[in-house]
Amino acid sequence: MPFSHLSSEHVDIPGPARLIAAVKRPALALLALLAPASPAPAMVGGAQVIDDVKSRPEVMFIGSRGNFCTGVAIGADVVLTAAHCVLPGATYKQAELDANRQPVLKDTLAVARHPQFNLKTMQAHRATADVALIKLKAPVAAQWALLAPPRGRIAPGERFIVIGYGVAVRGDGNTAATLRAATLAATGQPGALQLRLVDPQTGGNRPGLGACTGDSGAPVYQDIGGTLAVIGVVSWSTGPALSDGCGGLTGVTPLELYRKWVIETAARFGVPLLQ
Repeated sequence: MPFSHLSSEHVDIPGPARLIAAVKRPALALLALLAPASPAPAMVGGAQVIDDVKSRPEVMFIGSRGNFCTGVAIGADVVLTAAHCVLPGATYKQAELDANRQPVLKDTLAVARHPQFNLKTMQAHRATADVALIKLKAPVAAQWALLAPPRGRIAPGERFIVIGYGVAVRGDGNTAATLRAATLAATGQPGALQLRLVDPQTGGNRPGLGACTGDSGAPVYQDIGGTLAVIGVVSWSTGPALSDGCGGLTGVTPLELYRKWVIETAARFGVPLLQ
């Protein structure tokens, strides 16, 4: 099955340098790297744009190896994301756009990957502990997201909301850096190791809504009593009918088995999480 590991692709964004150089340059040099000329209208498939990003817990970050991912603040200065987004040997910066869509970089202090995460297992398209935490140097201004409480087995057809900064058109970095939301439905046989989501209108058989490059680590929310709570993070995608690309399946690593590790690791970072 041709999965796409969403943060592993190097996307060329118009400008004088690639993302790989961004963490080594002043913030002003990032204008052409992270800021599209205007907000893209559409995560792929025409996902809804979120305008008031300052009030949101989702964050974007970039690595010195040229990858960019999404994460979600679950405490004042701790971000939950995918483990494959923060591999050893690279440095990572939080990236955001100011009111003039000028990019601003913020430092991170530490990264913790789940000890059971195995990159080779993931590359072999098998489930693994694809979760990680990033300790930020400065607190985020937005609200923090809550972790979903333990719950029973997910049923096919249940709806979830995925929110990420990834591209709206695969391979077109000019469509990145705009926060978008899509409502997707569980398909197949959902379990504690892996959750597969599809656009309920297309069933994953033709192009539809779905995560794409830059959406790795994006929070997957479920509405619990009127509150959106994080139930997992985005790990991979396919194109329609299991082809290569985006707009088919969105693969999610549920937090069910890793919730204790997330809470304990955040506490070691000095951030007690709201339960």
